Amino acid sequence: MRLEFAKMHGLGNDFVVVDASRRPFALSAAQISRLADRRTGVGFDQLLVVEPARDPGAHFRYRVFNADGGEVEHCGNGARCFARFVQERGIAAHQPLVLETVNGLITVEAMDDHHYRVDMGVPELEPQRIPLLAPRREAAYSLTVDAQTYRFTAVSVGNPHAVLQVDDVDQAPVTSLGPKIETHSLFPQRINVGFMQVVARDALRVRVWERGVGETRACGTGACAAMVAARLQNLVDARAEVRLAGGVLRIDWRGEGERLIMSGPTARVFDGSIEV
Repeated sequence: MRLEFAKMHGLGNDFVVVDASRRPFALSAAQISRLADRRTGVGFDQLLVVEPARDPGAHFRYRVFNADGGEVEHCGNGARCFARFVQERGIAAHQPLVLETVNGLITVEAMDDHHYRVDMGVPELEPQRIPLLAPRREAAYSLTVDAQTYRFTAVSVGNPHAVLQVDDVDQAPVTSLGPKIETHSLFPQRINVGFMQVVARDALRVRVWERGVGETRACGTGACAAMVAARLQNLVDARAEVRLAGGVLRIDWRGEGERLIMSGPTARVFDGSIEV
């Protein structure tokens, strides 16, 4: 089977985007994992799939598969690239675009210079809905790894995140501690792990260990999760820039019960096809 695709990225968080709006998507987890290999495949952090919407309030179904082949709930950087893909391909002319995800509907709107604004919805803080194995909601939770205890904020922004505050993200143990927290028994569906440094009332630095992928140059939902964690602790104001290795996202969040808004760029690298 020959697979047609577009290679795109948002701040270096890179994707292969596939149009399955007219024929069923039928790749297995093993095939996706082989495509994600950066030496023998195309190479990507996530595979994004355009499908017909099942929800009558949505224009498309937005599916996301990590590099290990597992399907996940959401990807913020991917949502921007997904919107650009369907608009440039002429699949949709809707503005704004409503996308159906595993956990509900999100809205994506084009801005200037290939930037997009994404309404990420209301963050989920109840542990059973993140999911996190905790008896009740708390401002911060604790876990133990290698006999050391870490405090974290837990939040779902369409997918689950644990956010740890650090003094310097450059020195944070992202690649060593990240995978151990990702697979910790507290998280029945594994978890994305954010390392957040507060720079100012309007600026954060963030690195994210993504479940099923590893550290990426940017993570849109991770940036949103860090904003929620910082705002809940009154460390930032309602608008902040989140600085990631690949660039900057702007996040707006007025507080609990309000909707998260993420704004950032997209890039289209090339179109291609590969025999699967």
